[in-house]
Amino acid sequence: MLRQSANEPVFAPRESDRLTLEPKLSSIATTTARLSSRPIGGLTKRALDIAVASVALVLLAPLLLLVALLIRLTMGSPVIFSHARLGYGGRSFACLKFRTMVNDADTALQDHLVHNSAAREEWQIDRKLRIDPRVTRLGSILRRSSIDELPQLFNVLMGQMSCVGPRPIVAEEIPRYGLAWEDYTKASPGMTGLWQVSGRNRLSYRTRVALDRRYVRRWSAMRDVWILVRTVPAVLRTEDTA
Repeated sequence: MLRQSANEPVFAPRESDRLTLEPKLSSIATTTARLSSRPIGGLTKRALDIAVASVALVLLAPLLLLVALLIRLTMGSPVIFSHARLGYGGRSFACLKFRTMVNDADTALQDHLVHNSAAREEWQIDRKLRIDPRVTRLGSILRRSSIDELPQLFNVLMGQMSCVGPRPIVAEEIPRYGLAWEDYTKASPGMTGLWQVSGRNRLSYRTRVALDRRYVRRWSAMRDVWILVRTVPAVLRTEDTA
């Protein structure tokens, strides 16, 4: 059973979880040698992942097909977008999503940042934009509902991701994780996690990192189930999404 002090939210980062986000390259270089043979949770977590992802894919198959058709009709190809993210042990994998952006997304982003200093500062701080010129109208709906992330169920079945875990990050974010990078590499990144049920994009980058670290250090199967249950109302709070 999850416990908390009278004044502390269940998933608020404690002082011991707070970080100085500085590059720790020597720690990064030696992380792999200290890894266990499996991500945190071992076979118990893996069994839960396979069960949840398999059931979800069966139940959501009509929705997945409908979304794929809408993207194809309104945005063209490709329907699925893959992006390199870091998983267990710091290994790169192709993270799958429904495409939500225009085809020339990188060019659109750079042009927007060059001509908008406020957006440039927001991007440098959080690596996210609340008003993103790359995202299409349909893409915005998919993002707000988190439907764009449903293809990651296949990442879960392939063992590249978990249903619950740290945020899947890109290589450029490693220095910003500082000492928390070693904790990150001990788990498979998740489709949902503490960051998802604690405020999502309303959270600062530093807080999201602290939540990732706390999740890894205090993992339990019951906590995973609790997060999965809490994810449904969290996703419905569209004001927390980008």
